Amino acid sequence: MSSETEIRPFGVDFPEEEVADLRRRIAATRWPERETVTDDSQGVRLAMMQELARYWEADYDWRKCEAKLNVLPNFLTEIDGLDIHFIHVRSQYEDALPLIVTHGWPGSIIEQLKIIEPLTNPTAHGAGAADAFHLVIPSLPGHGFSAKPATTGWDPVRIARAWVVLMKRLGYTRFVAQGGDWGAAVTQTMAEQAPPELLGIHSNMPGTAPADITKGFERGDPPPPDLSAEERRAYEQLRTFYAKHVAYALIMATRPQTLYGLADSPADLAAFMLDHGDGTGQPGLVEQALQGHLQSALTRDDILDNITLYWLTNTGVSAARLYWENTADFFNAKKISIPYAISVFPDELYQAPRSWAERAYPNNLIHYNKLDKGGHFAAWEQPDLFATEMRAAFKTLR
Repeated sequence: MSSETEIRPFGVDFPEEEVADLRRRIAATRWPERETVTDDSQGVRLAMMQELARYWEADYDWRKCEAKLNVLPNFLTEIDGLDIHFIHVRSQYEDALPLIVTHGWPGSIIEQLKIIEPLTNPTAHGAGAADAFHLVIPSLPGHGFSAKPATTGWDPVRIARAWVVLMKRLGYTRFVAQGGDWGAAVTQTMAEQAPPELLGIHSNMPGTAPADITKGFERGDPPPPDLSAEERRAYEQLRTFYAKHVAYALIMATRPQTLYGLADSPADLAAFMLDHGDGTGQPGLVEQALQGHLQSALTRDDILDNITLYWLTNTGVSAARLYWENTADFFNAKKISIPYAISVFPDELYQAPRSWAERAYPNNLIHYNKLDKGGHFAAWEQPDLFATEMRAAFKTLR
């Protein structure tokens, strides 16, 4: 390979002084007064943030996360002038189906760590050798260990093209793709571009809303009278999201450079990331996990691994710029003609109705399933369910 296309091994090793500086900054946090309400309607509550900060500063061990990451095959390669980081785990089964999985915001590759083993080694997790995947998990530009774009233009369209280059550079001439959140935007854009190597896609936050109603829920209009009960529920979920829960995205989409606190204050970074939320509210299931109430694989250390990764890589602002770069709607149906699989988790921002999915993708919807648990960070919260969905979603494409 030339120097421009070389794939270089990568290891994670932050200096101890950077980890110590993080603890010092957490301990020196200047806190505001307590919220004047008894719920989270004003934002992430003071008591939860102070308890999280206490644990983060005194008991949390970043080196455990570092060790987990370094056990995995990490790489860098330059694509379109930018170093892209990715984890690449090949299954022991040579006929495994190559799969590229893309994280979102405020996520990272940390979201996908628990799905690596069940997807690449299915026989140890109740499935068969024919269900195996070769797995590629990249860090979005400006996120994690990927380089930060120094110029404009790194939007989901460009990232989608870069992911195809990455998969081909790894030697894959046929592959599938999966994503939620920004990962859904990138993955759906890959499908719209429809490179011949891409066999199909899966999303757990799919764009399915008909074009004639999308602007309505974005504006806050009442639902059209002819919607079914399931469609009305989805419409109301999306209308509520745009009316009450999208402030974090608006500031990143319009003024990302103003968010200096994300680079200067660990508490600000943590609170801003926690306030993303899901279909249960803000901070949603993540708050339940921090309180120890969520029946899932998601732990307090998982959440702090993710936040600490953003802090140590100083990617709070560079990640925010992806919102500024994007020009597409998230939830409207896309012009996709290749096979499309959809999983609907009950605590996602909205539950995509089957009728919308079938209307949007009448000839290429190869899988649609409603799960009984899981939310916006499905791979993180319910890795076993998520792995099962991947096997079912792509079974016909092997």
